[in-house]
Amino acid sequence: MSEGRANPIASGQDSGPAGGAVDEAAESGPPNASQARQVGPQRARPIRREPKVEVARDALDERGAALSTLVRELLAGEVELGVEVDEVSLRVLPDSVAAICSRLKAEPGLRFDYLRSLSVVDYVVRLEVNYHLFSYPRRHKLVVKTDVCPDSPSLPSVTGIWRAADWFERECQDLFGVRFRGHPDPAPLLLYEGFEGHPGRKSYPFHDYDEW
Repeated sequence: MSEGRANPIASGQDSGPAGGAVDEAAESGPPNASQARQVGPQRARPIRREPKVEVARDALDERGAALSTLVRELLAGEVELGVEVDEVSLRVLPDSVAAICSRLKAEPGLRFDYLRSLSVVDYVVRLEVNYHLFSYPRRHKLVVKTDVCPDSPSLPSVTGIWRAADWFERECQDLFGVRFRGHPDPAPLLLYEGFEGHPGRKSYPFHDYDEW
């Protein structure tokens, strides 16, 4: 290198546009997270879509159709006969539950000797109590429905008809507050003595769950 030419690197002088770009980038430093978000593409928040639930059509088989005809003949004027998907349904008055259930078990053509389940549905303005029955001798099934007021729900016990109702009724009492008159041992089954509220109801506050 000749003595007459100055070394731009050694002297620290700007050698042109490229050198300036490097200096500016060095001074500004790497972009932070907020700058990166502004520069990058914006993601749209996904839209929540309501699930599409197909409603099953009512379709009784031959045995169910025969049962519907028989119940209509035996209990005409005492029940409201209907169909719930693939089984016959009877809607009865609350105070008639035990009497109707007793007949459903004793009638030779019906013989509902097995209480499959006892469930409660909270419709806020009413509680629907469902007795799901099955006949081992006749191989047909049926559901008995009745409505009670949510403020003071009470029904006659069917433990004298089906022993399986013992735990079912205690469970419904714990979760929904339905009292079953005549139950031999209405002590709590799922909860403890003194538990406040009924966790099965829609009005019960679950603070650790927030539906979005």
